[in-house]
Amino acid sequence: MKLTGINQITLRVNDVRIAEDFYVGTLGFKVEYRAGANITYLRVNSDMIVLVKAETPGVPEARDIRVDHFGFRLPTDSEVDDAADYLEAEGVHLVTRPAQRREGRAFFVMDPDGNLIEFYSMKSRELDASEETIESSSPDELAARTRKKMAAGSQGKKTRRSRK
Repeated sequence: MKLTGINQITLRVNDVRIAEDFYVGTLGFKVEYRAGANITYLRVNSDMIVLVKAETPGVPEARDIRVDHFGFRLPTDSEVDDAADYLEAEGVHLVTRPAQRREGRAFFVMDPDGNLIEFYSMKSRELDASEETIESSSPDELAARTRKKMAAGSQGKKTRRSRK
């Protein structure tokens, strides 16, 4: 199995329209498709969130029936700070203020149904690498080089025999 990413996150919400207002009006998702009154597909670039009306009402305090959290990546630390200011100005309660972490800057908010959302910038070699530093060899080429290095390193060493 070769997974290539996350297709969607589906959230059970108390009121699809209130949740849609938050994700579309506040966060900038676009409505991709509405399947009746109880399901809305929202998209930002290639990422999708599906809002589904919960069969039984949830409350923000009942954390055991919600997604733990999901995150949206922002390009820079300053955009994380700007996002926090924007959301706070929109009346969204910040669960945590923006703070520096090992991999970048982050903060958390809750949507109207108590789903925890992280906004973060991520610093990593993979994300910040320029085209020149990205390994473009095939897996077979990488394996052949590794085997060659291992063979070169083992020359001159005596093979171990097991004691029986």
